[in-house]
Amino acid sequence: MDLRELVAAMFLFALIVMPLESLQAQSVRPPANAVNQGIDKQIDEQIGTSNTLGTNSQSDYWRDLRHGKDGLATSGQSGRKLIQAQGEQWRIVRKTYIVKYGGWVLATAIFLIVLFYLIRGKIRLKAGRSGETISRFSLPHRTAHWFMASIFILLSISGLILLLGRTVLMPVIGKNAHSIVASAAMQGHNLFGPLFIVALIWLTFMFIRGNFFQMADLKWILKGGGLLGPHASAGHYNFGEKGWFWLVVIAGSIMAITGMILEFPWLAESLQLLQISVIVHAIGAIALISAALGHIYIGTLGMEGALDSMTTGDVDVVWAKEHHDLWYEEVTGQKVANPEAEGSQSIPDHNQISAQSQTTET
Repeated sequence: MDLRELVAAMFLFALIVMPLESLQAQSVRPPANAVNQGIDKQIDEQIGTSNTLGTNSQSDYWRDLRHGKDGLATSGQSGRKLIQAQGEQWRIVRKTYIVKYGGWVLATAIFLIVLFYLIRGKIRLKAGRSGETISRFSLPHRTAHWFMASIFILLSISGLILLLGRTVLMPVIGKNAHSIVASAAMQGHNLFGPLFIVALIWLTFMFIRGNFFQMADLKWILKGGGLLGPHASAGHYNFGEKGWFWLVVIAGSIMAITGMILEFPWLAESLQLLQISVIVHAIGAIALISAALGHIYIGTLGMEGALDSMTTGDVDVVWAKEHHDLWYEEVTGQKVANPEAEGSQSIPDHNQISAQSQTTET
């Protein structure tokens, strides 16, 4: 048999055998409606029924997960919590309470300041300026104050954009512009945040002397700071100034701690700590900014002569007598009989005042 005959025989054999194998395979194939109950039962025991929700309805299933029900995760994450339920609670608190009522608190503070100005007007010196001054704050004191003020204003503006921008700013400037502004605010907030800690430590060190509460502060409170009745005597700092100082120190420290946790999230031990830090940071910011608005008003537009102490460092003698008579007496050694009416009477030598005030300045 030559080669051509051999090839032809093999081809003929293949044509006969292949249909037989096909028929044999069809004879052992189960019908379409057949079920291998043993295999299906084994699979059900391993991965559950074909209904992945089991006997629970769709709403019950997700409600359990949202409330932190344990489950086996298949994504490789550690733990048994499929959904961190506090995340939804945090979102609701931030959106429903912090953003909504925080904005109203700030608006109310501005409204009360404007109303007070319209009713009370600028608090002027009853006896007028004398032309003689007394030193109140040194250059290091004023530098620490303005450094803190600058950082605080930058953080307040950027923080309010991040907190209220989506609600207040975005409808006005649009989504695209808001995204740019919000991104810049976030970068600026993160940049100046650590400087706030430096400013806070410096401010505390420079101003803590004289800011502890005394019996004179209780009398100042009972007289409403002089706004509700007769003159309220005060030392170097009155009760309002002391309250503002300690609010900055205490709330500022809380803001610094929570701010560092948010800026460096790996410092947090859990996601819950980050969520709590966001809420506390926002509440502290609203409280500080609202109080700062009152402080800024009194120190500038609200009271005649008050700004001088943080610009030149010197205040008019009449201003010292009318608003901080106990401090004036301590510095000069002269009794102020009637701070509201004494005016320019019994004004000591200016050189003597400057020399004495430098030794008692805080």
